[in-house]
Amino acid sequence: MPSARLLILCLLLAGCADAPSLDGRISAAAAAAPYPTLQPLAPLLARAATPGQITAASTARMDGDTAGLRARAAALRGPVVDAATRTRMQGGVARAALR
Repeated sequence: MPSARLLILCLLLAGCADAPSLDGRISAAAAAAPYPTLQPLAPLLARAATPGQITAASTARMDGDTAGLRARAAALRGPVVDAATRTRMQGGVARAALR
C-alpha cells in the first residue's frame, strides 16, 4: 500500500509542473518544408530480405572493428594511476590527519 501512495504522490507532483513552451523551437524553413512522402513497405521488406548482404569483405571489416574495440576496452581496464604516481601521492598524505 505505501508504494501506491508514493505513486499517487509522484503523479500529483508531476501534474503540478508547467508544460514547456515549444514556441519558436522550429525554424521557419522547417515549418515551411513539405511533409515527407510515405514509402510502400513491400519494397523495403524485399530489399531487407535479399541474401548477399554479408560478404567476406564485410566480415573481415567487422572482425577488424571488433578487435580494435576489444583492444581499446582492454586498455581502459588498466589502472588509472600508475604505481609511481600512486606511491608519490600516498607519501604526500598526512596519515594522522585521516584518523
